Formats: sequence, C-alpha cells, structure tokens
Amino acid sequence: MSTNIAIIDYQMGNLRSVQKAIEHAGGSASITSDPKLISTADKVILPGVGAFGDCMNELRTRGLVDAIHDFVRTERPFLGICLGLQVLFDFGDEGVRQPGLGIIPGEVVRFQRPQEVKVPHMGWNVVLPRTSCDGHDSAAKGDLLAGVAEDRHFYFVHSYYAVPKNESDIWLEADYSGKFCAAIRRGNLYATQFHPEKSQANGLQLLKNFIEL
Repeated sequence: MSTNIAIIDYQMGNLRSVQKAIEHAGGSASITSDPKLISTADKVILPGVGAFGDCMNELRTRGLVDAIHDFVRTERPFLGICLGLQVLFDFGDEGVRQPGLGIIPGEVVRFQRPQEVKVPHMGWNVVLPRTSCDGHDSAAKGDLLAGVAEDRHFYFVHSYYAVPKNESDIWLEADYSGKFCAAIRRGNLYATQFHPEKSQANGLQLLKNFIEL
C-alpha cells in the first residue's frame, strides 16, 4: 500500500532535495502548501533552512500554522528537519525573541562556545540516543535509527539549537564543545536538527524507517 507523504512548502529550503531523498529511500512525496492536502496526508515532513522569524511569517501567511497543529494532534507520523525542528518550540532567540508553533515546550538559542569553536556548527557529527524518550528505549518499535550504522554520523548546519523544557522530549544528543539536543521525539512526532537528506546512507536509512512507520 502506498503512503501519502506531504512535504510542507513555505518557500524556504531545498524542498526538492528532501523529496529526492524520500524517493531514494523507497517512498514518494508531494511538495505542497495546501492545508487541505496536508490534513489528508498519511505522513508530513516540515523541512527548512533559514531564519526562525521568516519561517514563522511564511507559515502564517500561507495558513499553515493551524494545519500543522491539527496534523500533529492526529498522532500521524510527523518529521521536522533543521529549521523544521526549531519552529516546533515555544520561542526562538534569533535576532529578537519571537514565538514559534508552541508544539514542544522550550526555546531555541544560539550556540555560546569558546572563540576557537566555529559557529555555525557545520559538518558531520555523531548522535547518541538517550536512554529513554517519551517512554521508549532505543530498541522500541518506531525507532528511526533501526538499521543505521553504529557510527551514527549525520550532517549538521546550524547556529542555533533547541533546549526542550522537558528532557523526556530529547531523543538524540550530539556534542559540539558541549552536549546539545540533536533530535526530539514525542510519540509519532520526530524532528532532527541534522539533515537526513544530506547524511548519505545513514540519512536514507532514517528516512526509510520513517516511510515504514
């Protein structure tokens, strides 16, 4: 049975690269900004790169805020990527403090690292699962890391990172002169700070697992 995956189009980020990665992972996805198509999808992906405030403005302008909230409430599989993770939170501190979607309690802050540590954090990094997340251990059904190589290298490009209010929402962590949240999970809602579509075999396996949820 085919799965209807919607990639949310709000005019930010290389949406086609996410679509192509889904295809390489064995699925198919449509790129859409139509709230009705999003509401009827089996799964939804919210990708993106760019500024927090610009993203929220585009989502509001296109009437996508309610569509995202409504979809998440159905508990169907949802995947946020990079900026698509960050806007799930209550607030972002990029430039000025501004509200996000408010789906996950917490905020998004800029890296404060020693001068010799470059920001943005750009390149490959290892991610480590937390012992538990939302009542799920790393071997639980629905773990998107199933079949991923033990090195767990994924590709990052970001200057800001999420700080969840509830540690139980943290799914994966990484270290960049200090630990930070690399991915969140709450039920069937997943979001990664790294880019699966740029992470070669590991990223394709993660996307394959998402397709098969």
